[in-house]
Amino acid sequence: QLQLVESGGGLVQPGGSLKLSCVVSGATLDDKVVTWFRQAPGKEREGISLMIIREGGTYYRPSVQGRFTISREHEATKDTIHLEMNSLKPEDTAVYFCAAGPWGSSWQPDQYPYWGQGTQVTVST
Repeated sequence: QLQLVESGGGLVQPGGSLKLSCVVSGATLDDKVVTWFRQAPGKEREGISLMIIREGGTYYRPSVQGRFTISREHEATKDTIHLEMNSLKPEDTAVYFCAAGPWGSSWQPDQYPYWGQGTQVTVST
């Protein structure tokens, strides 16, 4: 059973940076897809950055392309999936979640059975 725990959220000014981390434990990620989602108040949860673990391929939504970077640190008993966020905008304000799903998962939240608890990111002056 996979367990995911996010950290790194907070309050940042427009133009600033934050680095989110998602510690994944309990099972191998080798055949999985890991995606960062976010959900702003009153809006649907949207996938923004995806990593296909087996191939190392990374994908981004246009709204974050060029500003956000997803990466992975692998250790013997856990993986950490980072989301480095630069040039933050007020519209990036949301609760950010990491999620793991089977190979072939894409941007739809219902493809992902494993979720973290979320971390709040607020971009404001």
